[in-house]
Amino acid sequence: MSDERDLIIIGDRILIAPDNSKEKTSTGLFLPQGLAEKENVQSGYVVKTGPGYMLPFTDNSSEPWARSREPQYVPLQVSAGDYAIFLKRESIEIEYEEKKYLIIPQAGILAIIREKFGTGEL
Repeated sequence: MSDERDLIIIGDRILIAPDNSKEKTSTGLFLPQGLAEKENVQSGYVVKTGPGYMLPFTDNSSEPWARSREPQYVPLQVSAGDYAIFLKRESIEIEYEEKKYLIIPQAGILAIIREKFGTGEL
């Protein structure tokens, strides 16, 4: 992405680079042709995530200078680098800097595949 500007993902949304290989994912997961067509299941790599679900502001302090105005978030379960399997109907296709991406809410993701750190295996 460009150094001059940054694509910021809002809330519980996730930016995904779609994986266009239909039969077998790069992680070894086989998506049967009937399932992929019937349910519109798609997969891809998580590029960026939003900050998560925003918590409501609570003011427990009676002192105006002690109040925090910074929003608080519940973080998302997915993170950049995860391989996500999701419902196509939940996604919105965008083009950014001549690349196609999908934006999807976390609720539209069915499963993720994440590499275990240190072992090099799933």
